[in-house]
Amino acid sequence: MRGSGKCRILVSEEEEEVIVFDEHPNARYAVVCDPIDGSSNLDAGVSVGTIFGIFKLPDEVLGPQNKVTSQDLLRAGTEMVASGFTMYGASAQLVITMRNGGVNGFTMENSLGEFILTHPNMQLPTKRAIYSVNEGNSMYWDEWVNKYFYSLKFPGEGQKPYSARYIGSMVADAYRTLLYGGVFAYPADSKSRKGKLRILYECAPMAMLFENAGGLAVNSHMERLLEVVPEHIHDRSGVFLGSKDEVQKIIDTYNQHKN
Repeated sequence: MRGSGKCRILVSEEEEEVIVFDEHPNARYAVVCDPIDGSSNLDAGVSVGTIFGIFKLPDEVLGPQNKVTSQDLLRAGTEMVASGFTMYGASAQLVITMRNGGVNGFTMENSLGEFILTHPNMQLPTKRAIYSVNEGNSMYWDEWVNKYFYSLKFPGEGQKPYSARYIGSMVADAYRTLLYGGVFAYPADSKSRKGKLRILYECAPMAMLFENAGGLAVNSHMERLLEVVPEHIHDRSGVFLGSKDEVQKIIDTYNQHKN
């Protein structure tokens, strides 16, 4: 980031405080990232990756006479100019989108040392009977969350239950959901009332990708994730994202329970 000369301030999941590059006082962009998402799975050989978002800084913080701080990054995800993730596994993948743009996936071609466009204009199916969630936390979930997932597993006579697919690495679970559809969830619960995933550099970048691919992304209060403003740079949230019709079922279940 420092070497690019384009980045003025960096937020990393691995650093408690922001990193400011004052040697580039006119740099226009701020980068927020989780550099090694899924790091707890590294020893098991599970795919990990990097999630990132990019903001354009306002003119009033540019120049050597001005200071940029973490407060300048407490913004809704709608203000990002781009977001994406890389995934490192059997192959290296890059998925990226721009504000109000399409979603494109690239695969590293080792013989060329370059990313090749392999998944142009990625679009989520409107529905798919697949869910991805850590059910080990179900004893901590709110009643409506348990009710929703129960309805997927036990849909009633003559109906097929949903398939469960959970890797435990957000980039891997999100990438599979982008490709095949369904829903990825990490709800807030009694153990983590605000949720576990970080708004600024996990939730918001993924929400932009999923919305631009035709899906939906909401928090545990059914608020649009891209409109949630973090209270601090490492603020957390519950997450539900995926195919449009599947996330709408979650919203409907929540509203029925609350009413």
